[in-house]
Amino acid sequence: MKIISANLNGIRSAQNKGFFEWLSQVDADIICLQEIKADMSVIPVELLNFAGYHCEFHPAEKKGYSGVAIMAKVKPDNVIVGLNNPEIDSEGRYLEFQYGNLSIISLYLPSGSSGEDKQQKKFRFLDYYLPILKQNAPQRDYIICGDWNIAHQEIDLKNWKGNLKNSGFLPEERAWLTELFSHGYLDAWRTLYPEEPGYTWWSNRGQAYTKDVGWRIDYHIISNSLKDKLLGAQIYKEYLDSSKGNQTIALQRYNGSLNDGNRTYSKKVMAALKPMKKVIGKHR
Repeated sequence: MKIISANLNGIRSAQNKGFFEWLSQVDADIICLQEIKADMSVIPVELLNFAGYHCEFHPAEKKGYSGVAIMAKVKPDNVIVGLNNPEIDSEGRYLEFQYGNLSIISLYLPSGSSGEDKQQKKFRFLDYYLPILKQNAPQRDYIICGDWNIAHQEIDLKNWKGNLKNSGFLPEERAWLTELFSHGYLDAWRTLYPEEPGYTWWSNRGQAYTKDVGWRIDYHIISNSLKDKLLGAQIYKEYLDSSKGNQTIALQRYNGSLNDGNRTYSKKVMAALKPMKKVIGKHR
């Protein structure tokens, strides 16, 4: 199975830059999108049923802001929109597709980099979401794709010493991920590539993109039970250059069939494995 997670920084902007033409060639099984920045009235009609995928959108109430979506070749058994939290759900940050005992989630955590009020909103999200993750861990298999807006370890950003007091690398944020990883979840990229940075975001300032002075703040966080299903991932920058704006695209491959005891998804959800395509990056 091939899963893409992409921070679009605007679905209409991404369309204009050729993202969906590229996507139609990738043949992903599931596509998780963040920062669609569009409500249903302005999402292009051709994207509502893109290339035969089953598409669901969870836009923010505020126009041109946040929002997540999932596109899947196989229609899910169930769709969960939001986390039953008005502050979080009004900003369109959580969408879940369920297939038997497997949940695939598109997630967009708040960024706290623009001010203390935004950072406090981010902390409220983390405080609310962690107990849910802990409670659900023994019950289902999870693949949570998205923009977590946290670099977990020093290897996950180039200039870690200069960012110890900045949002995205605060001790409290890093400790939150550490605690999550002690309760039945793992970081798919870091599990596969413990010594490769794998940056997914670069500042627009200076020559950060050209010099690869980046952060890894986009993750596939998955249940420990899926560890043996991981096949690989790569991060590329060829699709997007610095002139094309901020987007992040992350591909992950999973092997075999996931069986909930009643249904096997090897034929429907798990595609035949293909050579790894591109994982591209820029955003925040």
